[in-house]
Amino acid sequence: MVSVVVPTHDRERFLAQTLRSVLRQRDVDLEVIVIDDGSPPGQVPAVVAALGDDRVRVLRNEVAHGVSAARNRGVTAARGRWLAFCDDDDVWAADKLAEQLAAAGDGWQGWVYTGAVNVNEAGRVVGGRPPLPPEEVAALLPRRNAVPGGGSAVMVHRELLERAGPFDSRLHNTEDWDLWVRLSRLEPPRWVAAPLVGYRVHSRGSSLVTRQILRGAAEIERRYGGPLDRVTLYRHLGRLSARAGRRGEAIRWYARTALRSGRYRRGDLAGDALDLAGERGRRLGRWLRLPQPGSVAPDPAVAAYRSQGQQWLDRLV
Repeated sequence: MVSVVVPTHDRERFLAQTLRSVLRQRDVDLEVIVIDDGSPPGQVPAVVAALGDDRVRVLRNEVAHGVSAARNRGVTAARGRWLAFCDDDDVWAADKLAEQLAAAGDGWQGWVYTGAVNVNEAGRVVGGRPPLPPEEVAALLPRRNAVPGGGSAVMVHRELLERAGPFDSRLHNTEDWDLWVRLSRLEPPRWVAAPLVGYRVHSRGSSLVTRQILRGAAEIERRYGGPLDRVTLYRHLGRLSARAGRRGEAIRWYARTALRSGRYRRGDLAGDALDLAGERGRRLGRWLRLPQPGSVAPDPAVAAYRSQGQQWLDRLV
């Protein structure tokens, strides 16, 4: 029923947990195709062999070709009616695919996304908020990537993916966004609003090359008309820079965010300052005259959403 494509490159630390979370899917007939994109020889087969599950097979690229080419190779090899993608450091709730199939129903050949929470290396929820509904996502996609969870929250019918075309290997860190735009122009998505994806945020994450993201965003604006939501984009780049330890760069992105928007949404600065960590984050908050960490009570709906995600994350082994 579902082929799950997992591209991986030298991510042994997280790969085993990622694959266990995929294999725990309930009430779904699935296969898992791991694309070993130039990892050290033997590393990925050893991880897969330790799982002892014949639903997983490995295809290897001796030289890394990038995540788009790896996903596309997995799609070509897949046998499932539906295709799902999971990055090699993300994790899924056990009912993720079953809930998506239920949302798709019988006979529909479209695509379904779920909600996601941001998860640190220890498996603790550090962010995330309920996803936007499908009509808003489809309207926003030419301006910003409104689908949560990176490449790990979408399940797409094979027929629709063939119509839309493959991931664009010329794009880096925006290739999933580009595909979601093309899918939405052929078929509006459906959704599962629950936080069923744990999107890993850490200093070695693949979404840290800000120049590539900026070039990719500009290309998406050129292709689909935009205009880009640069406030959201700059804040995203600020958080990525902070998590990579580039605090000066992060402050510059946050300052550009404030200059473009005129103000932050109440409470957003608290999380940003925590990402910056230390006195620089506190100085930025005082300069912008915005709420400091701990001074704003969390939105009850957001808190409940993150708690729901943490509950299934606590059950992962």
